Amino acid sequence: MKLFQIPTAALEQRIKEELEANPALEEGSAIEDRETDRASESEDQEVDNEKDDFEIEDYLSDYAEDDPASYSSSTQHRKEEEQKQIPYAVQSSFHEHLISQLGLLELESEEDEIIAKQIIGSIDGDGYLRREPESIVDDLMFSNSIVVSNQRILDILSAVQKLEPLGTGARDLRECLLIQIDAKINKLKDENKEISPAMHRAKIMLQEFFKEFSKKHYHKLVKYFDISEAELKESIDEILKLNPKPASGYAGDKSSANTFILPDFTIINRDGELDLTLNNRNAPDLKISEYYQEMMQAYHRTDQKEARLSRKEKEALVFVKQKVDAAKWFVDAIQKRQDTMLKTMSAILQFQYDYFLTGDTRKLRPMILKDISDITGLDISTVSRVANNKFVQTEFGTKLIKEFFSEAMVNQDGEEVSTLEVKKILSDIIEEEDKMKPLSDEDLRRLLSDKGYSIARRTVAKYREQLNIPVARLRKQL
Repeated sequence: MKLFQIPTAALEQRIKEELEANPALEEGSAIEDRETDRASESEDQEVDNEKDDFEIEDYLSDYAEDDPASYSSSTQHRKEEEQKQIPYAVQSSFHEHLISQLGLLELESEEDEIIAKQIIGSIDGDGYLRREPESIVDDLMFSNSIVVSNQRILDILSAVQKLEPLGTGARDLRECLLIQIDAKINKLKDENKEISPAMHRAKIMLQEFFKEFSKKHYHKLVKYFDISEAELKESIDEILKLNPKPASGYAGDKSSANTFILPDFTIINRDGELDLTLNNRNAPDLKISEYYQEMMQAYHRTDQKEARLSRKEKEALVFVKQKVDAAKWFVDAIQKRQDTMLKTMSAILQFQYDYFLTGDTRKLRPMILKDISDITGLDISTVSRVANNKFVQTEFGTKLIKEFFSEAMVNQDGEEVSTLEVKKILSDIIEEEDKMKPLSDEDLRRLLSDKGYSIARRTVAKYREQLNIPVARLRKQL
């Protein structure tokens, strides 16, 4: 059941762990090896006949010496093939980039450098320092036996905040933006260039009116500065040029790491016929090690010849049997996962055939887990595990499978429609609204009603929040 739940990317890691933990499990197709097995069967029998004094511990010793090399070769070959298919950029991580600049800070002592490194190590994946000075003081005491004050941490933090990219080490968004705009203003001063009124206002806005700016209370800002909306927009544009996430774009950055999705299924339209395939990484070729199978056979023959086995031979037999049984179980579990995933996704494909054929969200039918459970005969919990965190690649983009599940509602014509259809229309209405006068939830409710979807205002608000769309005031643009 756990194998059903994990996505393809995690499955690869799980298989890798099993291969490393169980030498009786190998990569490769058992079907392809059958002819080779038959051809070498007679030869193996001759060899076995010559080894009446066969010792299982000797065989284990030979295996331990010989097999890792061949296994490593196989694993290395697979890794090389994957590297050919998936190119990647080599670049330094965000923290490495910061450490490389420490020499520019002109720190007074080696201890200051240790403190600076500790601060840099505490900066998160967005470029922010969200730990309190007290926590860094404790870290330094335990890891380096250095006793420092909170103020010294703050003093060295001020130096770290001068590193590129600007905004690094800020404790919150306001400080991050202020660091950047201060640097811009100071650079203009150093170059004897004029600082525009818009930039002056932008700095004051961040210093004294950040709450009003972040909540888009533009009428208050217009009133305070006694300016037009056009002039206010110029100041806001200066702020929007700043980077709210200084660490973005560096290796190891969370936002960049999450942009790559490995689909579990692919649906291809072949002249009106939809073809579903499972990502081959979901169904890798695994087999039981020939070495271990031969050991089991040899032990069986030894057991027939001798009524009693030595203690070492018994221990070896138990070890080999456990590993072979575990390998057989894992191979069967992977096959079961493959069959169950294909069975579940095939049912989803048939249920939502019109959507996968056209990509039109309005053709998505209301579908709940029980619908697919009834079709496949699988338990609802199994269907849920298969659908959770899985993706399907279509000609309309890569989609999260669980997004195809939705409740039903009845429109004004008495037709049963999916709530996904309503959300899509709601999203389209907001997309086309006048951003200077965004629509309220009541306005959205009225427009949906005009299109034949009668729902309450609170339901509109719920759907809007599920779409991660803010309220009207926060959607306003100048």
